[in-house]
Amino acid sequence: MATPVHELAVETGAFGRGRRARIGSRWIPFTILAVFLIPIGAGLVGTLLPAFGYLPAAGGQTVSLSPWQALAGHPGFWTALGLSVFTGVVATVLALALAAGYCATAHGRVGYRRAEAMLAPLLASPHAAMAIGLAFVLAPSGWIARAISPWLTGWDVPPDVATVGDPLGITLIVALLVKEIPFLLLMILAALYQIPVDDHLKAARALGYTRAVAWMKIIMPQVYAQIRLPIYAVLAFSMSVVDMALILGPNNPPPLSVLALRWFNAPDVAMTMPAAAAALTQFLAVAAAIAAWRLVELVAAKVGRWWIGRGGRGVRGEPGFVIATVSVLALLGLGGLALMAMAVWSFAFTWRYPSALPDSWTLSTWTNQLAGLQWPATTTLAVGILATLAALVLVIAWLECEDRTGARLPKRAMWLIYIPLLIPQISFLLGGQVLLVRLGADGTLLAVVWAHLLFVLPYMFLSLADPWHALDPRYARSALALGASPNRTLFIVKLPMLLRPILVACAIGFSVSVAQYLPTLFAGAGRVATLTTEAVTLSSGADRRIVGVYTFVQSLLPLMVYGLAFAVPTLLYRHRRGLFSPER
Repeated sequence: MATPVHELAVETGAFGRGRRARIGSRWIPFTILAVFLIPIGAGLVGTLLPAFGYLPAAGGQTVSLSPWQALAGHPGFWTALGLSVFTGVVATVLALALAAGYCATAHGRVGYRRAEAMLAPLLASPHAAMAIGLAFVLAPSGWIARAISPWLTGWDVPPDVATVGDPLGITLIVALLVKEIPFLLLMILAALYQIPVDDHLKAARALGYTRAVAWMKIIMPQVYAQIRLPIYAVLAFSMSVVDMALILGPNNPPPLSVLALRWFNAPDVAMTMPAAAAALTQFLAVAAAIAAWRLVELVAAKVGRWWIGRGGRGVRGEPGFVIATVSVLALLGLGGLALMAMAVWSFAFTWRYPSALPDSWTLSTWTNQLAGLQWPATTTLAVGILATLAALVLVIAWLECEDRTGARLPKRAMWLIYIPLLIPQISFLLGGQVLLVRLGADGTLLAVVWAHLLFVLPYMFLSLADPWHALDPRYARSALALGASPNRTLFIVKLPMLLRPILVACAIGFSVSVAQYLPTLFAGAGRVATLTTEAVTLSSGADRRIVGVYTFVQSLLPLMVYGLAFAVPTLLYRHRRGLFSPER
């Protein structure tokens, strides 16, 4: 029997301190979790107290239900709550169905690494930038209307149609699909490479099942168990998104998270209490939605077992896969158009409706905005790099401690690291700002880095954990047997072999940081401006050409980091095919 790495290291004296080092290392993940979760808990408490009337700064000295009465009595509250639930649930259901249907068709034709490279532009583009780009495309005077006017529609002026800011939030749902489908595609494709899909499909086809029915009965149940957590994260985000809702969602009333932010930013500090009640309601709505989703899972599992046991071999599932594939390709194409629209508007001089392209081009918008871009772009880079490096150190320390001790946290405990992705940002960042004010740290760069770290760390862990655990332990075992210390084995053997997934995780972390709007707004107290905060502010009515410049740069930065993440390993490992392969 092969000797585990941590046991071999202890036997050879590689750890130096033996059992004490192993016991100490076991506490490192728990320490990271504690440091990570305590501020979130404090933020929730900081939201809970004002929600029940206790806010001495606003005259609230006793606990009361007056904030809840004010919230329930607001004319648009129930509509705002229903809008948040409707857009979030519909976007999540459609994203999951379309992504699963597309993967059923594309599996075996597109490898994981190739898909990752193809989806990188959409994954790298921040949510606010994508929303603004989609507004450029879907607005009554947008690119689609221009392309079909007037020769097809007869429109010589933009039509009076609410395609952006529609009362049902349909445009917001489309924008969420454009962003969440690429994420779920990668999650599903990664799960597929851990399942013998081809063997299962061959066995099912030999029994007379069509590919569609075989996929739904055999493959998807195995995949779903592995992507449950990302689905919950998509549901929580879709129900509580703020920046995309500010740009594309309805305004009167807006979704609940936007309503809470609007009250929090009101000049009257007393509005903080109903804002906190609205934020807490958003938290309860997301928790109820996740619980209801879980209940549906349990019911679907029982119905699914009955359906599988019937042995039906019908072909009725094939048209659904075709529709899903076409829909995904259309949405990805729409996202590509949105990215192109940002660039086109940034170089446009005059662009009159219904011209499909600008009547004249110019660089003057760029030259005029360079001075204004310098500070938010520098801040965005600094915060993104610092948050990504801090998260990388913590994630590697966590995973290496698991290797050295031979023990991993229980699966239930692992969910704790994803808490920031499952809780609406507005529900704890509001209280987190109160904590930062009391500590005198609000409005500082380090406070913004800390706020971004809360969201960068889970995504980087999600990206790096599977490749780290998949690394053949015999490499480290051989290095330890030859006398290398665990630290030398880490830096000389493991990290070089894992360079590509590490850089991809860093690219994901950096793009997550660039996309953060609410954490920057709350932790920065309006004094730390990034490209995202500036772009959202400009989207409310600034010159489209200026908005195009900011959103284009905002999307370009993470895309450049993604490019480096793919290019550097290709260059370094061009003579080592075993370390670099498009399908690995």
